Amino acid sequence: MKVYVKTFGCNLNKRDSENIAGILKENGFEISEEENADIIIVNSCGVKSKTQNRVVSYINKQTKPVYVGGCLPDMLDLKSLTPNVKGYFNTNTIKKLANQIKDSLLENFSIKKENRLNIPIVRNKDIAIIPISQGCLGNCSYCSVKFARGSLKSYEEKDILNEIKEVIKTHKTILLTSQDTGCYGLDINTNLINLLKKVIGIKGNFKVKLGMANPEHILPMLKELIEIYKDEKIIKILHIPVQSGSNKVLKEMGRKYTTEQFKKIVKEFRKNIPEIHILTDIIVGYPTESTKDFQATLDLLKEIKPEVLNTSRFASRPKTEASKLKQLKSQVVKERSRIIHNDHQ
Repeated sequence: MKVYVKTFGCNLNKRDSENIAGILKENGFEISEEENADIIIVNSCGVKSKTQNRVVSYINKQTKPVYVGGCLPDMLDLKSLTPNVKGYFNTNTIKKLANQIKDSLLENFSIKKENRLNIPIVRNKDIAIIPISQGCLGNCSYCSVKFARGSLKSYEEKDILNEIKEVIKTHKTILLTSQDTGCYGLDINTNLINLLKKVIGIKGNFKVKLGMANPEHILPMLKELIEIYKDEKIIKILHIPVQSGSNKVLKEMGRKYTTEQFKKIVKEFRKNIPEIHILTDIIVGYPTESTKDFQATLDLLKEIKPEVLNTSRFASRPKTEASKLKQLKSQVVKERSRIIHNDHQ
């Protein structure tokens, strides 16, 4: 039976799809292109309403049997939006997917997180995605990913290192990814610094890119992280989301840092590693964002001049605290997004 895996969303989802393909292949399925497939597997994303709409639209256009996993099944009632789906699974039941398909089960859910390391995989040829954890320690008022990925579960260092040692035989670039790499290990009595020291100590000709890390976790290890970034194996990109230039809005978002702390991190990295590329994220139009708050964001961006800026228009997500707030007018959010885009092309 031929299967096509369609992926939406983040690098962790991309890695999950590689494992989905690997597990299905090991169980006798053939991984194929979409037009030749007998079954479509959709690995969904619900971080933005815009993405959710794309996912639902894609699913409802299919005439072949569809199984839907990823984050959306735990975020909302997908059955009412996608009534013709053959089966639903979540981020914790990838290893059981082959049996679900063979047994024609409608639902395949679990709250117990699976270890994604050193299991069957069909890899991307260019970059090896290595997950170091799932979930996070945050509780942001606008984020629905927590409902799907849950609290932090870090993978053991030995499992991460074993997979890296194996994958560098075929890949020259490794991406260490999770919801928040900065909090790695805080649930298993270690931390990101300890892990990275062991990673760059592995012999071989390879490069390491670190995935997104939140400011509150970078702060306590700032000096040590900068020293690690000086190593030739580390790609000089720091993905550190700020989300707003207003401390008031950051507090209301449930973010655990200030703009001053964010700026300190950026300043210290640039001072010590001149070639560093700062990648940051901004949410425009949070419900409590005033004109003054928005101006603070513009001022922050003007000051730090990030090399890469990801801007998202706020859109309410199901079950979140922010969804209960009075929303800004859509034209206000659209205009603020336009201003940022024009200022930072």
